Amino acid sequence: MEVQLYIYDLSQPSLKQSNAIQGLARQFSRTLTGIHIDAIYHTAVVFNNVEYFFGQGIHKKVPGSTHHGRPMKVVSLGKTDLPLDVVHEYIESLEQIYTPESYDLFLHNCNNFTQDLAMFLVGKSIPDEIRSLPETFLNTPIGQMLRSQIDESMRTMTQAPDAVAGQNASCTQPAGQKSSNAVHKDIQTSSIARGPTHKFATPTIINAQPPTDNPGHVHNITTLSELDSLLSSTSHSCAVVFFTSATCPPCKIVYPTYDDLASEAGTLSGAKLIKIDISACPSAHAVAQRYSIRATPTFITFLRGQKQDEWAGANPAQLRGNVQLLLQMAKPPQHQHSKLRLPTFQRVIETPILYTKTPPLEKLLAKLDKAFSDDKSVQGLVSYIKTRDAKGMTEAALPDLHAFSDHIASQFTSLPGENLFAAIDLVRVATVDPRVASFLTAEHEHRTLSTLFNTVQISQGDFANAPYNIQSVTLQLACNLFSSNIFQEQIFDLRSSSSSSSTSNLKEKIEVIAAQCLLSQHLNSRSMAAALIYNLASWTHNARIYAHNFPPLSIEAPAQEGGAVSDDLAAALLESTSSLATLSPPASPTPSGGGNLKDTLHALLLTLGVLLYSAPAEDMLWDLGPAMELKDVLKELGKREDCKGEKLLKEVGEELLGKGGF
Repeated sequence: MEVQLYIYDLSQPSLKQSNAIQGLARQFSRTLTGIHIDAIYHTAVVFNNVEYFFGQGIHKKVPGSTHHGRPMKVVSLGKTDLPLDVVHEYIESLEQIYTPESYDLFLHNCNNFTQDLAMFLVGKSIPDEIRSLPETFLNTPIGQMLRSQIDESMRTMTQAPDAVAGQNASCTQPAGQKSSNAVHKDIQTSSIARGPTHKFATPTIINAQPPTDNPGHVHNITTLSELDSLLSSTSHSCAVVFFTSATCPPCKIVYPTYDDLASEAGTLSGAKLIKIDISACPSAHAVAQRYSIRATPTFITFLRGQKQDEWAGANPAQLRGNVQLLLQMAKPPQHQHSKLRLPTFQRVIETPILYTKTPPLEKLLAKLDKAFSDDKSVQGLVSYIKTRDAKGMTEAALPDLHAFSDHIASQFTSLPGENLFAAIDLVRVATVDPRVASFLTAEHEHRTLSTLFNTVQISQGDFANAPYNIQSVTLQLACNLFSSNIFQEQIFDLRSSSSSSSTSNLKEKIEVIAAQCLLSQHLNSRSMAAALIYNLASWTHNARIYAHNFPPLSIEAPAQEGGAVSDDLAAALLESTSSLATLSPPASPTPSGGGNLKDTLHALLLTLGVLLYSAPAEDMLWDLGPAMELKDVLKELGKREDCKGEKLLKEVGEELLGKGGF
């Protein structure tokens, strides 16, 4: 798929005029500022017959149809092999950064957006003269003097409604999710380096919001095949069949009520309200004969595929009462855990656990080989992190991530073993930005992530005994990948076009890292491993909660368990929890990574509760928990001075394991 850069000159007297007309910037810039400015650039990225640009938010138009008219120049940036759904997910993540309010002509404009998108698609920067123009202008005396006036005046062109006028391009994008709070206690206590924590846009679990319900409608049919098809689709819900006739005046009395009930039932209920005019045609009359209909109006209801009730007569109150009762009966039964006292788990997981602290970067670079850290791509990444932490993402343009990936691929394995953690931590800090995490996720064969994860020798099974700094930064990096919706889509395996063998391998590596660190001698490593499993289990937990309210077939069915963690990983979590009872309280002062037993217990129980809540009877945990005498282990832990007051001992030990088993 070819990617093009459309370049416009905002200083043209009329954007619709020929490019042969010399722009005002070119004519008067030297007189006014003392330097030559060729144009006031506006840029857009075009691919798949869609023009993307930033103004009043991110816009998608048919190329060349906007108020900006014809571009003064079109530059081919190359080709991208990224799937469209991955690209759309990435653009969606940029919407949190490129908001209408964040627009600044000099610091955060259309060219910053095209730079980010171009780097992601093809790994190429837009021309330097375009990127550097704001700085060039601001370095002049008149630039500083007139900055605010020029910014304000140009907004009428870049953000006014007519500035984005044009034909909207058709493209499918996944709906974004919004959230306001999290269900987890802060268990991010294990960052190995102290430093500033910048407030980033809060990422969400991609199913943090329930599926959107839309008003239902009455299905007007005339044939047996249509009726059979609709009834078959309600095997997990209900249906109402209304037999009417054009010559039946009483029928018209209940038409408005029936229409209202169909709308109120919505689409997520799976209910079908069907109307058959038996006088319309012979096929409709045949439907009436099947059910021996002798008068109209007659209503027949079905519950989960079986006939439930039948009555006749035009009584709106009776109709409303009977249909509302049917809809209540069709709702799926509540899971027995909904009746337990489990406030921590009886809610949706809205945000993943991330590790956002930035260590002192100069100290981090000092731990790396000088030849490695002096590379231009590494210095560019460090400069980006500093700008991001100081000024926010809106003023931090992405560095050359492709060059950094090349550097990691060629040089990382040659670093001394004691320096590996510093390079991984640098990537960990960068992936707090969903743009960076999305880039790493979309890389072919996950090149950078595979290099980092393969080098820590997890395949030999000795990662549980690896140095604490290696364990911690690797786990934190894996957690931070959840800042990207692209990563979540792939790791939860929700889209076949985004799924691949490399994705399966990546998920397997992440699970192996978590499983081995669950048995680490470092308590903080166990806490972070639990945090990673918590993120991995979040999608399934949310789907199970929604399944309490909607028939399984009306949402992405939890039975698919696309986001469920493996049995081996769940078993390792149980083993890690059980083995806590055999550990002695850590020495004081605690060694690096020694951690706090109570905090580690909290992290493990939080994740275990997420796995257990609403888990089906056949889930392996219900058999393995009693076999490992986990309930008794938790009871003994509750008696220890260093674990007293941990509320999840009651929720998981007494409620879930004591009353919630099958």
